[in-house]
Amino acid sequence: MEQRILGRTGRSVSVVGLGTWQLGADWGEVREDDALAVLGAAYDSGVRFFDTADAYGDGRSERTIGTFLHSHGIDDVVVATKAGRRLPQSAEIYTLDNLRAWTDRSRENLGVDRLDLVQLHCPPTAVYSTDAVFDALDTLVEEGRVANYGVSVETRAEALTAIARPNVATVQLILNMLRLGPLAEVLPAARAANVGIIARVPLASGLLSGKYDENTTFAANDHRTYNREGKAFDVGETFSGVDFATGLEAVRRLAPLVPTGATMAQFALRWIIDQPGVSTVIPGARSPRQAQANAAAAGLEPLSDGTVAAVDQVYRELIAPAIGDRW
Repeated sequence: MEQRILGRTGRSVSVVGLGTWQLGADWGEVREDDALAVLGAAYDSGVRFFDTADAYGDGRSERTIGTFLHSHGIDDVVVATKAGRRLPQSAEIYTLDNLRAWTDRSRENLGVDRLDLVQLHCPPTAVYSTDAVFDALDTLVEEGRVANYGVSVETRAEALTAIARPNVATVQLILNMLRLGPLAEVLPAARAANVGIIARVPLASGLLSGKYDENTTFAANDHRTYNREGKAFDVGETFSGVDFATGLEAVRRLAPLVPTGATMAQFALRWIIDQPGVSTVIPGARSPRQAQANAAAAGLEPLSDGTVAAVDQVYRELIAPAIGDRW
């Protein structure tokens, strides 16, 4: 699989990574052996970047990744975790003591002495402008607990504030065919600053898989059921903040653009891979087959200019009027 340098980390990662929120919580139940099988299928397909968080299953996702890597003697995967969402959110919780405790717990969960990359997990906006937070992260690097740090953001403004900081290695943000906001300013700024871009929610919580319709339902403990109004966390994380019916209509209009021999999901992933400045895209997977299919998107030919323009037209006509400049 194609490899790209992940911003200021200097590490090489696969253009398709694996998001592991599904292996921890909030997407229905996943058995341990099934989670390990997904990790194995992704690795065997060339995936060399796993993204997790201490909040996914309260550490379950991290522990599963640690078990997989150590049981197979694997040392060529970059593992990115996140910190900060296990406590009620306020800027005041992002202290050196807390960051040290959180990262120590993640190191234990993953079974490593030093984390490859730790990301602030969509903290309050004020955190991005708080020098003491980034001084604390610098301290963790100096102490050898963390090799690199980055941020996971909700808005373009947060991303730009983080990119301006000298030691932020990566920015993780939502980017997909229903979320084009970052293309105009954020991705160029990241390229200019040598900051890696990790694209999350690439399939808009499954909408862009093309498998859903008006009759689709989700489990009660699936965020696509309980967070449609943003009651649990930013609504932009669920279906990219797009109304479900509007999203379905957009997918129906995008479907004729899918390249011959590809799936809708692979088309959506290839679109992200083609965006200048993207380091890696992190689709989740609930089964080995899904992990393999996601990885195969890296083998598709780059999309034509006409296809890219058609995607943009669908966004402008259906999505932009609904979400505006929110993200």
